[in-house]
Amino acid sequence: MKKVYHLVWMIMLCGMLALTGCAKGEAGKTTDSGTTPATKTGGTSPYKITLVYPATAPKDLQLVQDEMSKYLTEKINATIELKPIEWASWDDKTNLMKISNEPFDLMFTASWFSYAKDVAKGQYLELDELMAEYGKDIPGILGEDFIKGSRIGGKLYALPTKKEFGQGFGFLLDKKLVDKYKFDINGVKSLEDMEAMFQTIKENEPGVTPIVSSKFTNIWEAANYDGIVANLAIPLGSKELKAIDTLEDPNFINFYKRMHQWNQNGWFDKDILTSDADQGLNMIKAGKAFAVAQSLKPGKDREMSVSLGIELVQVETAEPFTTTGDAQGAMLGISRTSKDPARAMMFLNLLYSDPKLLNMLDWGIEGKHYVKKSDNIIDYPEGMNADTQTYPNPGGWMFGNQFNSYLWVNEDPKKWEKFEEFNQRAERSIALGFTFNQEPVKSEMASLANVEKEFGATLRSGAVDPEKIIAKWKEKRQAAGFDKVRAEVDKQLAEWAQNK
Repeated sequence: MKKVYHLVWMIMLCGMLALTGCAKGEAGKTTDSGTTPATKTGGTSPYKITLVYPATAPKDLQLVQDEMSKYLTEKINATIELKPIEWASWDDKTNLMKISNEPFDLMFTASWFSYAKDVAKGQYLELDELMAEYGKDIPGILGEDFIKGSRIGGKLYALPTKKEFGQGFGFLLDKKLVDKYKFDINGVKSLEDMEAMFQTIKENEPGVTPIVSSKFTNIWEAANYDGIVANLAIPLGSKELKAIDTLEDPNFINFYKRMHQWNQNGWFDKDILTSDADQGLNMIKAGKAFAVAQSLKPGKDREMSVSLGIELVQVETAEPFTTTGDAQGAMLGISRTSKDPARAMMFLNLLYSDPKLLNMLDWGIEGKHYVKKSDNIIDYPEGMNADTQTYPNPGGWMFGNQFNSYLWVNEDPKKWEKFEEFNQRAERSIALGFTFNQEPVKSEMASLANVEKEFGATLRSGAVDPEKIIAKWKEKRQAAGFDKVRAEVDKQLAEWAQNK
């Protein structure tokens, strides 16, 4: 009898194990993207992914969100909430979200947008294991350099957009004035080459400002130095892993002497201390400016021409340079408050590997917000233009694999091929992947930031003799703890070189 009892029990146990195996197999069934449709809790309801990014909410946000959600439900059993926040309100609103532990999944971040600070505070999850399991397409698409440059302390906390991998420097110009004065922009290779054009505009176009905004000096610095902190940087072309003081570098000083001369020539706008690139582009559109300096990439002129509805041309005055800041120039991190980090990584995997999803986010709904002219070329639907569109691009440079993004009819059809060439010729900084930890010198850094506020804007405006202002700047920063910060930078660089 006992034998019969044990036999029955064994049959029942095997049946239970078989059913369990079937259940596991069903829950783990993969889609084309290699992800699992079931939520991490084993339920069947789609998980809502919240994507937070800086942008103005477009009129048709809900329509696009609904269309993306339908697609995502089929692909990874998820829906999407697009949560754009105005640039002007970004810091206040996102800081509140973080300190209040508000649940959300993905947030835009960047080297220039608090990435390192948020990582230090534990805001973003480590991604290597999540990517290995749920984002398997991503490493092959991004490549080693992009991922290496995105790490902090050897760990990956956000994934960069695959876009231009480096920063060029140059100008966007009003094509009408270029044509009017027959400027030969093909021969322009340096700032000196720009000066004759600026002077021509100054002499012949009294209502037109030759160049808007002093903030392009930041771009020039980024194209010539791998800036670490407090004017300590590794110059373009350096073969030695050693930070120099830019305030003592002849190249830096000579550039600001040139800016002082440009200011005295009357080439800058009257709002030079506060104007920015957007103001410059709007002034060009209004016929009140000729040029605005920009961080350049292939096709930037046509891209901006589409969004502004005016004709622009670009000139490059520096070769592209890739720093850690460029690798971290546009990223998405998974919040520590995410309720389903695996699902968020599945979504990221699609942003890199699935052109259909990426282009919905970038351009909206085919037939309503754009029409296809060929496989990857689009135009506005009949009766729509840049001013009347109801889903303007939220910032394609912020999301996934930009090489999968459609091109507009007036863009260069070889744009992405030129991006590849641009990325290949960009010089990599010897410190690519290094991020300075400010924690050991945070009080000195706060003092040095105040010193920079006192002198930086005035130097960049060109309003004062740079040698005089730099001398005062150096004197004040000594008292603020510059030597201690410099020693810490040298120490961390040496440790990074040993461990990388």
